[in-house]
Amino acid sequence: MATRYLYIARHGDADAFGEFTDTGREQARLLGQRLAHLPIDAVWHSPLPRAAGTAQEVAAQLRPGTPVAEAAELIDHVPYVPTPEETPHAWVPFFDGYDPAEAAAGNRTAHSLTARFATPPEHGDDVHEVLITHSYPIAWLIRDALDAPPVRWLGLNSANTALTLIEHRPGLPSITMFNDMSHLPPELRWTGFPKATRP
Repeated sequence: MATRYLYIARHGDADAFGEFTDTGREQARLLGQRLAHLPIDAVWHSPLPRAAGTAQEVAAQLRPGTPVAEAAELIDHVPYVPTPEETPHAWVPFFDGYDPAEAAAGNRTAHSLTARFATPPEHGDDVHEVLITHSYPIAWLIRDALDAPPVRWLGLNSANTALTLIEHRPGLPSITMFNDMSHLPPELRWTGFPKATRP
């Protein structure tokens, strides 16, 4: 049985305007070094520049010639807007007045994301792919692997270049790790989260 190994990471650190920073480049380089021993078949990235830059830095550490390409499904998006009854109190201001057309478009993107990447390979060989994306799509992929209700993407956050590994094989997906930052020195961890005391 062939397995699709998804090595998923949020893009490297970006500034308030979404521009890739020197910190983000170093985070991406270290992520690439962590993945360098693996038989990576392709690096896919969101269309946004901070994700594209991260993908290029990661790929520079991998086997020469590893393909790097954009995947529209990895764009930053809200994958599911919960009903008022499902919405946790803290999230009410975020979704208040959310545009229905934008919500529907985000949900279509989310379903395209899982249809493309959250499946076992169709052929007989294992597939190893790196996905450079954003926090919300990562949360959606985790939720999908757990077969959890759609609203459960809420509250799953990822640090910049933290590594998540999902293995898709026939039958049941397996989440091997989530938000792992062990490739980063302490001063490069937890970016992308609000300032707080961290372990």
